[in-house]
Amino acid sequence: MPVYYINSYDIINEEEYAKYGPPVIQLLHKYGAEVLASDLQAIAVEGTVKKMNAVIKFPSEAAALQCYDDPEYQPLKAIRWRSTDNCSMTLVHGLE
Repeated sequence: MPVYYINSYDIINEEEYAKYGPPVIQLLHKYGAEVLASDLQAIAVEGTVKKMNAVIKFPSEAAALQCYDDPEYQPLKAIRWRSTDNCSMTLVHGLE
């Protein structure tokens, strides 16, 4: 069953954050993931919108968690932590 990471955060250091995306895309492909949406201009319908909002589809929960724990992701995660604030990453199970 597919799962989806729903990621939202504010980018506080654009220069540092620019180092994050390209290598993350390569890592996502390793786990069969697909970026379904990525938006810097999302529209808040309720609540407060964050600067970056993304939805990433993985083929399984195991693949999503393995990607997050992958040793290659750890330095990239550190870049995200340094360059963003108010981060929310939620793993949501798809419908069968």
